[in-house]
Amino acid sequence: MSNPLVIFDLDGTLIDTAPDLIDSLNHTITAVGLKPVSFGDLTYLVGQGVRVMIRRAFELRDTPLDEQMFEQLITRFMDHYASQMPGRSRPYPGALECLDRLAAAGLGMAVCTNKPEQLALLLMGKLGLTDRFAAITGGDTFPVRKPDARHILGTIDMALADPARSIMVGDSVNDILAAQNAGIASIAVSFGYSDVPVETLGPDHVIASYDELTPALVEQVLSRHSAKAALSK
Repeated sequence: MSNPLVIFDLDGTLIDTAPDLIDSLNHTITAVGLKPVSFGDLTYLVGQGVRVMIRRAFELRDTPLDEQMFEQLITRFMDHYASQMPGRSRPYPGALECLDRLAAAGLGMAVCTNKPEQLALLLMGKLGLTDRFAAITGGDTFPVRKPDARHILGTIDMALADPARSIMVGDSVNDILAAQNAGIASIAVSFGYSDVPVETLGPDHVIASYDELTPALVEQVLSRHSAKAALSK
């Protein structure tokens, strides 16, 4: 039996990027006269990538978005966000110890995020995390992205792992739905950016901190998921 692969979402799951996302978004939208957004708006804005985040900021302010200006705003965001990295973004408490624990037990790890691949790789590099992962895929790595199953399955393939032995760890509906679409197990974190209680998303398990994410838990969740899938056939 192959060792499990644990796939992490990035924003709101592995890394708390909220302060820098808000800073860069406000840098972008205030330049065209929009009122700044706050942390309270984050769960509505984040999770679908930069393009959707900017569009939603305009929707939040009931302001039409000039399509000719849109690409300029994306560039402005990307330039500011990249230039500030890693800024105030940091791994969540216990995340590094969790990665050490999983690696010591022989588990593989990967990242599957809707953040553009260039930004994901830059952030991971700045935080010194890149070498911990067998694969890091972004929202533009493939023609599709979460919640499309092919984003997760492509990540698993890049990591040379088995979907039946893979588990998605995330904080939002896109993560859990992508896992369900791919037919793999999922763990939701309750401390991320979801705009609804993560328990309502139907994950196989929920953790409130990384102290709970152990190799034993991964095996338990994989086993329960496999048994549940067998019963549904």
